[in-house]
Amino acid sequence: MYHLLPVKWISKINDGGISTQFFMAMMVTIPVLNFGMLMGWQSPMTPILQSPNGPAPEVITDETISWMASITFFPPIFCGVFVGDLADRWGRKITTLLTSLMLVMSWSITLFSLRPWALIASRAVAGLACAGCYVVTPLYLKEIASDNVRGALGSLFILSQNLGYLLVYMAGDMLSFASVMWICTAIPVVHLLAFMTMPETPVFLVKQGKVQEARKALAWLRNTSPDDKTLEEEVQLMEIEEEYSRSVRRATWKSIVQDRTTFKAFRIALNVMLSQETCGYLVVLTYAGSIFEQASESISLKLSPNKQTILVGAIQLLGSIVASCIVEQTGRKWLLASTALVTGMSMLALGLWFYITSLSIWLPGWLPVAAMCLCIFADAAGYQPVPYVITSELFSFQHRGMVTSFVSSVDALSDFVQTKAYDPLLKLLGIHWVFIIFSSVCFFGAFYTIMWVPETKNRSVDEIYALLEDGRQKEKRKDIENDETSRL
Repeated sequence: MYHLLPVKWISKINDGGISTQFFMAMMVTIPVLNFGMLMGWQSPMTPILQSPNGPAPEVITDETISWMASITFFPPIFCGVFVGDLADRWGRKITTLLTSLMLVMSWSITLFSLRPWALIASRAVAGLACAGCYVVTPLYLKEIASDNVRGALGSLFILSQNLGYLLVYMAGDMLSFASVMWICTAIPVVHLLAFMTMPETPVFLVKQGKVQEARKALAWLRNTSPDDKTLEEEVQLMEIEEEYSRSVRRATWKSIVQDRTTFKAFRIALNVMLSQETCGYLVVLTYAGSIFEQASESISLKLSPNKQTILVGAIQLLGSIVASCIVEQTGRKWLLASTALVTGMSMLALGLWFYITSLSIWLPGWLPVAAMCLCIFADAAGYQPVPYVITSELFSFQHRGMVTSFVSSVDALSDFVQTKAYDPLLKLLGIHWVFIIFSSVCFFGAFYTIMWVPETKNRSVDEIYALLEDGRQKEKRKDIENDETSRL
């Protein structure tokens, strides 16, 4: 069914299957878009929920709002690994459908009740969807994409999330509370029904021994005949990889640790993702309103809170669009390094502005606004999306799900700690030191990327591992040369 329904109209504008792959990528990332809406929903709706005349049966306290913001990242800490195992056992498609189902349940709880327990429970259920989004979506995008659009499709992950933020910001500004709720609920419901007609990834079908189905799915994705020779070669490569994975011992964490090259790839994936998650972009988004407020004292910048969030969302989306357009031209390594550096410089500028103005020294109010906008743009243009692309490209099928799920759990723990520790840290150190610390994280991320992260653009896993292996051999040769020199 899936290879007949959409292709009737997509193939008319198709070029080597690129349009079909982008269509499929958009379908896959709809749960991520809806999750972005769920996370952004809290910003325009918090004043409404805390209003005595609002729709909630009781005024929602700041403590409840704090738990709503943080509890979403708590379930992925523990269930991220299980989601990865589920994706490997049941498939990427079923796991994506379950993700949409969790989103439907989350929004339905909020539709049913706006009491504090319901709002927090809704976010906890959304945490299960969060694990699904951040684990299975990057895998799906990697396994349906041709090499020449792999980075562009992978960057759609963050683009969809940021589009979700912007959509809910705009809806919250223009529509009623109830209308926003029903729109947010309808999106995962429609996706749940529509995605049933979509294919499983060819890689997973080969793993299941369903070679003919894999060939048909791949033919649809590449907009060609199942008998195409190029297609046959691609399927054979998948079969060879699967036969190899079966001939060696089962993929386990022990096998990752024991193989030095695979373990090096794991360390790289973990470090780039941790750098991305702890760079402080959540703090910038949280503090955006205060930056606008202080800037308005010295420049003519009078924006309502909703208008401020819409502007921030638009900058995020613009950065994500830029990332999707240039990632195949610049490559992963240098786009990640440059955006990490720019993000760090913007964070440092914000920290210094807050510190200097705290000493009663005047500085122009446009400076923190410009630094904040540049930080958000650079973060969305590379620092956020590229680590997901790199992580999905560093591992073969048998390790990809395990590593992605583990990294997702670590990231969720990082987000949970950041959202809960933000206020105490702010009171203890002051906002200037918070931004300066985050800038150092960004600078370290840029340095680490330049020194140790390989370029994965248009390279297979074997080619990437050859680069990592070559790096080890160079280190060994240097050690030998140094020993010989010392002896002489």
